Amino acid sequence: MSDCLFCKFARHEIPTQVVYEDEHAFAFRDINPQAPTHILIIPREHIESLAAMQPEHEGLMGHLLWVCAEIARREGIADEGYRVVLNTNRAAGQSVYHLHLHLLGGRTMHWPPG
Repeated sequence: MSDCLFCKFARHEIPTQVVYEDEHAFAFRDINPQAPTHILIIPREHIESLAAMQPEHEGLMGHLLWVCAEIARREGIADEGYRVVLNTNRAAGQSVYHLHLHLLGGRTMHWPPG
């Protein structure tokens, strides 16, 4: 989608703090971090939400989760622990309609999350 903010980040049309990128995924630091480490991981393909995923996206979802784990290792939060959050649609708090995973770490997480 040409006017999607996250698609523009992935195409390097808008500057952002890139953490990781490959042919299928793009990751960048959240501009409003909720933890010392707060990174968003997105697919390069525009998919609006988890609810919009199709059977052909199964491998992509696995790759996005692998990217989360790899970034956690690189950021030094893997051993202590981290949280991966995926909000789906408005009532769950999704505000940008491009599938994205939040990688949060660097502090103790509480439950329930809110």
